[in-house]
Amino acid sequence: MELLEDRIRQDGVVKDDGVLKVDSFLNHQLDIELLDACGEEFKRLFGDALITKILTIEASGIGIACGVARCFGVPVVFAKKAQSINLDGDAYVTRIQSYTHGRIFDVIVSKKYIGPEDHILIIDDFLANGCALDGLIDICQHAGASIEGIGVAIEKGFQPGGRSLRERGFRLESLAIIEGMDPETGAVEFRSRIKPNQLRSKHDHT
Repeated sequence: MELLEDRIRQDGVVKDDGVLKVDSFLNHQLDIELLDACGEEFKRLFGDALITKILTIEASGIGIACGVARCFGVPVVFAKKAQSINLDGDAYVTRIQSYTHGRIFDVIVSKKYIGPEDHILIIDDFLANGCALDGLIDICQHAGASIEGIGVAIEKGFQPGGRSLRERGFRLESLAIIEGMDPETGAVEFRSRIKPNQLRSKHDHT
């Protein structure tokens, strides 16, 4: 998605520890027009699927998930993080390790809001190693819900999360895939996207 890539180039900040800060427009201060555009793009990408709910994780995934949910006309369910919880049978529970915070969180979703009748589109802002998404997948599987797809705003293509999810057969769409970052210059390199007409042109000459 060229709009998102341009915004990352303009306002993203590359840190020495391999972290890309996009908090000025995506996951702290929110650019609502950009989130709406991301929602429309995910609707285009997953418009052929039956979606009954959007599932994300607090807190930074909620903004973009709301933009997606508005386009699909379905509710957002966000998994809550808790350091200690009572397992009373009313919630699905899993554990995830946060790449950004370097901590392990208990993550919960009430059984009232996800069940075997649901067709889920999982949405998150970042994909690096895939720990958060693995946790959301685990919750869906325990609920018996169908995972129709996974949508990510920014994927770090040089880390293993995206490759692992695709190899496991999940339908994963990322709006911007980063291949490299240079903290000295602040430059961000994106994975090139081959358009269908470019593919046809290539085959015509072979």
